[in-house]
Amino acid sequence: MAAKIAKFKHVLLVEDDSWDVELMLGALEAARQASQVTVVDNGAEAIDYLNRDGKFATRTTGNPVFVLLDNKMPKVDGLEVLKYMKASDDFRMIPVVLFTSSREMSDLREFYQHGVNAYVVKPVDVSEFMNAVQKIMNFWGAINEPPYGCQSEEAVHRNGTQALAEQSV
Repeated sequence: MAAKIAKFKHVLLVEDDSWDVELMLGALEAARQASQVTVVDNGAEAIDYLNRDGKFATRTTGNPVFVLLDNKMPKVDGLEVLKYMKASDDFRMIPVVLFTSSREMSDLREFYQHGVNAYVVKPVDVSEFMNAVQKIMNFWGAINEPPYGCQSEEAVHRNGTQALAEQSV
């Protein structure tokens, strides 16, 4: 029996450590998991991306299916990005997974108090790190059903048309 390869939707990866980004993208490639991943290296860029501002003004419409977020970053940290997203009508429904090296209970509590969907501590071992990334991407990118608005406008239109057709039957 052939293994089924999950087809992911769009993911926003917010990570300032180039080594971690390389490992994350390598994990996806090694698992042959197809996805569209946009990488930004700080919280300010993440907010610009979501708002389609600055260098992201011409990006396609629609929101990522989830955001994989680091905490300790330059300009705007992960907690501020989370607070921004959860305070916004446009972005509060996007699942946010914190992928951090912090095991501090105060960090964990604070992120959950502000609406993070998952808090994952980065493993130190490279193979465990890559395995964790694959599991996160598989669940949040393929298994989990995203909220409305976390997909491209084309997919929203297609799904909306299908829903309207099903209601009229």
